[in-house]
Amino acid sequence: MISSSFSATMSCFFDLFPSLSHSIVVPSLFIAISVVFFLFLSSPPPPSPSKNLPRVYPIFGSYFSFFANLKRRIDWTADLVRNSPSATYVFHRPLGGRQVFTGNPANVQHILKTHFSNYEKGEVFKMILRDVLGDGIFNIDGESWKFQRQVASHEFNTRSLRKFVETVVDAELNERLVPLLASAAKSGSVIDMQDILQRFAFDNIRKIAFGYDAEYLSPSLPQPRAKFAEAFEDAVRISSERFQELFPVIWRIKRFFNVGSEKRLRVAISEVREFAKKIVREKKRELSEKSSPESTADDLLSRFLSSGHSDEDFVIDIVISFILAGRDTTSAALTWYFWLLHKNPQVEAKVRGEIMEKSDTHAAWYDDVKDMVYTHASLCESMRFYPPVPLDTKEAVSDDVLEDGTVVKKGMRVTYHPYAMGRLEQLWGKDWPEFRPERWLREAEDGSEKWEFVNRDAFTYPVFQAGPRICLGKEMAFLQMKRVVARVLRQFRVMSAVEEGAEPVFIAYLSSKMEGGFPVRIEVRE
Repeated sequence: MISSSFSATMSCFFDLFPSLSHSIVVPSLFIAISVVFFLFLSSPPPPSPSKNLPRVYPIFGSYFSFFANLKRRIDWTADLVRNSPSATYVFHRPLGGRQVFTGNPANVQHILKTHFSNYEKGEVFKMILRDVLGDGIFNIDGESWKFQRQVASHEFNTRSLRKFVETVVDAELNERLVPLLASAAKSGSVIDMQDILQRFAFDNIRKIAFGYDAEYLSPSLPQPRAKFAEAFEDAVRISSERFQELFPVIWRIKRFFNVGSEKRLRVAISEVREFAKKIVREKKRELSEKSSPESTADDLLSRFLSSGHSDEDFVIDIVISFILAGRDTTSAALTWYFWLLHKNPQVEAKVRGEIMEKSDTHAAWYDDVKDMVYTHASLCESMRFYPPVPLDTKEAVSDDVLEDGTVVKKGMRVTYHPYAMGRLEQLWGKDWPEFRPERWLREAEDGSEKWEFVNRDAFTYPVFQAGPRICLGKEMAFLQMKRVVARVLRQFRVMSAVEEGAEPVFIAYLSSKMEGGFPVRIEVRE
């Protein structure tokens, strides 16, 4: 078995490099492998600083632990952070590389705010995502990032955009999501709530970003296929899988020879960008035919073009970045939210009680959801357990020392870990495993029975990032999520069809997902 596998590997090797002589390469490889394993076997395994932390071997670092936990790498790295007394762990990569994982709020503030200029996306991160994100706002540093941030910030702070988002979300709720759930309830069908919420979010963000209705969510079953949406999903998934390669040279070789997953990625990205170019050119033509600036559409693309940002690649990159952010984050948050409500019916009852009190119609208007304090707290509590972006990595521009004394060398990757931080007893108390929205609330100071929301600082709860890169769409995301929760829980029960006793598996690409989807049954409330 091993012999045939090695032969097949060598055959593939010489297919890629036909000019190399077997007589030269095979002895060289044999000698190199022999030396490596001799060094490994002759070195006694070093003691681990804790039985819960991985051993570090010469040459290989903690590769064996990494490989053994590859399928649960988010939970595994979270365990490393939680099992470290300082909530910071320095991971040893093969050949001497190092990467810092931290859940220490002081370190997070150091990275994201105090020493912001010393921690950039870095060339490794940018190279991995450049094919899909180009030079969009989530994949750049320095002056380019400042410029895009300024442009986007101006647009996101306009009242007209907020109103446009409300209109888009309401239309998608009334015309598609609610009819679909009613249809599923009537037929008794099991539906994948994760897929439905992704489709809902994708339609919303496409309208908000491009002013284009993808019609990816249908008001009835079965759901349609959509070429752009599927290409976008492939592009994001395959790009994010590059991060999982212990040796980055592997995906680079596949990319160079255009084989395997990298070939599929190239096709997917070509489809995404060609579609985006078509939309940009149509939008430019529409704007040139407008009689006055006041008649400009409210979508982000129209706003950017009308503001004089006409470079095609610039607007495509920035709009694709916002599609990625808007599509994945809200749908991921809501998927896990409905799962947690199913597991905690007492919380669901309180959320629905607030919905019925604050909104006396099926429509949940902005002023209604704005005052839904308990619902807001329950969403925050859900994202404490299951943040849409479970971890984020920066690269040190120069040598530094973190607040807890961790030494960071130039070029080292430094990762802060919101998923781990939501599970730290020192941050949330001994009851951290409990889904308890009340930890975000206090009784109103006026003596009434009302709740007041108690915010956590962004460095303890960096679910929406923190510092200069804090999420521009945070309030927009809460607006959408609360409107969905209010409409769905008012009319329906969402009941998990996951096998009794089974727990969904948390996985992550660029954002989190529930492995295999979230099967549910829908019931209409009396």
